[in-house]
Amino acid sequence: MRAETLFNISTEAEQYAVYGWHALHELSHGEALLWLVKNRFHSRGLFVMDEPEAALSPQRQLALLVLVRDLVDAGCQFIVATHSPLLLAYPGATICSFSQAGLSPIHYEDTEHYQITRGFLRDHEYSIRKLFATDEDE
Repeated sequence: MRAETLFNISTEAEQYAVYGWHALHELSHGEALLWLVKNRFHSRGLFVMDEPEAALSPQRQLALLVLVRDLVDAGCQFIVATHSPLLLAYPGATICSFSQAGLSPIHYEDTEHYQITRGFLRDHEYSIRKLFATDEDE
């Protein structure tokens, strides 16, 4: 499910409000996504999500992790393409990296997303200085 898919689902859902669908266009992108996961993802399903973090603040990404855990406990499986170190941290997840060499498993701490975020949070002032450095600064 991509952002465009969520928009299309929201548009179609407006026709089915009588069947328990919320008016998703009245919610923010992130709240609509969470509503959909909470209310329309069911046990033993296979769900494919493409960068769900695009719609979610860090706090709401953590809320999504809890919803996913509940669904996994109900027999669901998820395939999630993500750049979010928060979502990548899902306990027991198999993380795969796509590269020129193909698809390969990777440990959480070895992902580029984790390393960049960790480095930035450890010393954001240094990261910003390096990022905005010009040739004159060197």
